[in-house]
Amino acid sequence: MELRILGTSDIKISPIIMGTWQAGKDMWVGIDDTVSIRAIKAAYDAGITTFDTAEVYGNGHSEKIVGNALQNVRDRVVIATKVFSNHLQYKKVIDACHGSLKNLNTDYIDLYQIHWPPGSFGAKKVPLEETMRAMTDLKTQGKIRAIGVSNFSRSQLEDAATYGRIDSLQPPYSLFWRKVETDAMPYCLENNITLLAYSSMAQGLLTGKFGPDHTFAKGDHRFRNKLFQPENYERVQKALDRLRPIATANHIVLAQLALAWVISQPGTCAIAGARNPEQAVQNAAAANVRLSEEDIEAIDDIGKMVTDQLDDNPVMWEW
Repeated sequence: MELRILGTSDIKISPIIMGTWQAGKDMWVGIDDTVSIRAIKAAYDAGITTFDTAEVYGNGHSEKIVGNALQNVRDRVVIATKVFSNHLQYKKVIDACHGSLKNLNTDYIDLYQIHWPPGSFGAKKVPLEETMRAMTDLKTQGKIRAIGVSNFSRSQLEDAATYGRIDSLQPPYSLFWRKVETDAMPYCLENNITLLAYSSMAQGLLTGKFGPDHTFAKGDHRFRNKLFQPENYERVQKALDRLRPIATANHIVLAQLALAWVISQPGTCAIAGARNPEQAVQNAAAANVRLSEEDIEAIDDIGKMVTDQLDDNPVMWEW
């Protein structure tokens, strides 16, 4: 898998990144730690070198799973994690980083990200200057190698960048959710900030595995996703029907088509979760897909069947 440079750092990342929200178990159902570890190892064996987690995923549980799975190859992988919105005061950022280092069983974090803007989820609205001072101090100390932000708008990203170098933005971005294209993406391209697209398969929608009558098991957070709401879900199903022939013509499955489209966008890598080793290997193979310009244009048009009908709210969930 051909690696890419993260922002202006010296860190090389895989275009397909394994996301590990599900490994934290909280807000997911049917997750087994042993299978999660096997999936992470399978992703690495298939060429994925970059793994994304967060302290809030299962209150550190995901970080522990990632640290366990990658302990024997730590010097050959890139680990990204995030500090949550309730830990953005200077000392709390430092303490949260130390907690993540312990969970991950490592002495440095490659990419440390502010998970949500200050004030999110009812947390105290800490000045970005204070949070970024902690982040830059951690970088100076060698405890982190690069700084990123997640779920930031363009204006929030510009504000953060006045206090230190930002090398990545992690937004929700998929064929069915493209808000970042008209907000922060142009700024990122102008300033060499890598986009790390999360929910790049629209939380499983773009795998095609959710039929018209799908219902979620109790405890699965995805029932709050706007794309799964009735007014959007019907359009999603029609779009999927038009995407399937393109995937078939390229000898790939829908999930790989979705990931290949994301990583074909300028300056963008795709974060993809996997519940088991088979999914991890399938995701990794998307890095080798080369879509034609005609296919990309057709896929764009199909995606707009869904995105043109969405409102301007950049948050994907009805929390």
